[in-house]
Amino acid sequence: MTISLSKGQALSLSKETGLSKVYMGLGWDAARPQKTGFFSRVLGAAAGGGDIDLDASVIVFDANGNELDTVWYRQLNGMGGAIRHSGDNRTGDGDGDDEVISVDLAALPANAVSLVFTVNSFTGQTFNEVENAECRLVDQNGNKELCKFVLAEKGSHTGVVMAALSRKGGEWSMTAIGEIANGRTVRDLADAAVRYA
Repeated sequence: MTISLSKGQALSLSKETGLSKVYMGLGWDAARPQKTGFFSRVLGAAAGGGDIDLDASVIVFDANGNELDTVWYRQLNGMGGAIRHSGDNRTGDGDGDDEVISVDLAALPANAVSLVFTVNSFTGQTFNEVENAECRLVDQNGNKELCKFVLAEKGSHTGVVMAALSRKGGEWSMTAIGEIANGRTVRDLADAAVRYA
């Protein structure tokens, strides 16, 4: 049974025996037009309902908050192949995960203790124009969804520090963050992300 996390809530993954490979999936849709008619059809994305290019990324930190690596659409592999990005989805069309970041927990070096996941709007559209945005952590062994976090907060922001996957004493936990931010790429969100390392 999937656990739905609320903002600021943490979930220990210590009960997940044999947890070694997980992925963080991000899914979203473009907000539907508020009005129908000639102008809504002509204006397309400006009236809502157009493509939304959100980008999922992860920044890896050590115990001192030093950045070790970043995986995003311009760098699809990191930490010696332990982290892999599925590639850029520029529309949000379709059901399920639009972008996926896979993590081989067993292959991460010991100094990689915090993985902070972010999402940003590359094209500058705000989260007022996004619907059904959520991230979910999935155990790749059996494709079991461990938890999910709905990014429901609307606003003029263009980015969100979504969640953190943290290791302490050999045990992993997932924390839903949901801090709003602004920026077109993960580099713009790095200062906000390090606070959760």
